[in-house]
Amino acid sequence: MTKKNVFYAQSGGVTAVINASACGVIETARKHKNKLGRVYAGRNGILGALTEDMIDTTAESARTIAALRHTPGGAFGSARYKLKGLDKNRAEYERLIEVFKAHDIGYFFYNGGGDSMDTAHKVSQIGEQLGYPVICVGVPKTVDNDLPVTDTCPGFGSVAKYVAVSTREAALDVASMAKTSTKFFVMEVMGRHAGWIVAAAGLAGKGPDEAPHIILFPEIAFDKEKFLARVKDVVSRVGYCVVVVSEGAHDADGKFLADMGTKDAFGHTQLGGVAPVIAGMVREAHGYKYHWALPDYLQRASRHVASKVDVQQAYAVGKAAVEFAVKGMDAVMPTIVRKKSKPYKWVVGHVPLSEVANVEKKVPRDFITEDGFGITQKCRDYLQPLIEGEDYPPYKNGLPDYVKIKGVAVKKKLNTPFNP
Repeated sequence: MTKKNVFYAQSGGVTAVINASACGVIETARKHKNKLGRVYAGRNGILGALTEDMIDTTAESARTIAALRHTPGGAFGSARYKLKGLDKNRAEYERLIEVFKAHDIGYFFYNGGGDSMDTAHKVSQIGEQLGYPVICVGVPKTVDNDLPVTDTCPGFGSVAKYVAVSTREAALDVASMAKTSTKFFVMEVMGRHAGWIVAAAGLAGKGPDEAPHIILFPEIAFDKEKFLARVKDVVSRVGYCVVVVSEGAHDADGKFLADMGTKDAFGHTQLGGVAPVIAGMVREAHGYKYHWALPDYLQRASRHVASKVDVQQAYAVGKAAVEFAVKGMDAVMPTIVRKKSKPYKWVVGHVPLSEVANVEKKVPRDFITEDGFGITQKCRDYLQPLIEGEDYPPYKNGLPDYVKIKGVAVKKKLNTPFNP
């Protein structure tokens, strides 16, 4: 069997552990030198393939690759760039195959979410059609936890831990000042259509008097009057109110509370910040002094408070992706299979890419309390194991000691530039 080179790319919004998956891919590929050649990484994700701008990971030391496991962000660069369907833009897929053929690439590992799984699936299909088959394996990644089939998505556990910790700590601050100062605090977290991240805030406390007192899910239509009444009740009873809201909170008509009226690179509605909108409602209705917070990139980049389980799973799916590929398994994605919740036991399985591409998994209704403002015990039992354990990065001079790659470029072989 002739050895083929490998192409790996990171896609979409990065996570605290996406580089752990990269580490799993590269370290495992290096152990299969009898079947796999060089591992190339796309500079800025799939754009690196389209523009033939690739990084030769062979130039990176074993120590650097190992350090990716504890380094956040996307070490090779990511991109929000969605390839259209084969029927709409076949040229882009043909370009990918052209680049892969020029660089003798026979394996494609795409580290991303639902859109990325769709791309990997289509590349597998067109490679066959063009007479240059490429084994394509998706590597799951998304802080939103919205990929179907897999028990959880690498990246989510660490965001969940960050949000739960931040909610608990902020609540202690608000409680300290509530008598004479802030009585209402709202934190906005990521999650456009799926409320997994905002649900994780519920782990911060138990019972109606412990923060978060109100959780606003994208799965539950926002009822302004009901919400304001609950805020007043909580402040009257507890002395202050802590709310965690998903960026995708919307009204009964489906309109996002924070809709800016613009679209992002994937065609999704651009959201402009729901926390100040909610805070303004409360101030206008009740006159409470308020504060709001928007963690934004902090929640997905906080490797210093990562979940150990999440780190382990991120590495495991990267490792499994390569092991599947060398067995000849094509158009599949590694999954996390929960065997037991207490204690948490999991193994790596797999699913055809066709079953996960462009499918969004939302929070089930029975994970949300009847009033729509909290999480049920069933949800808590699901979430709790995912934030377990600490996996601190090494520190130097008081700061995390993260790694930077050399980023040695692969020499271009094509004379046909591509402008995405």
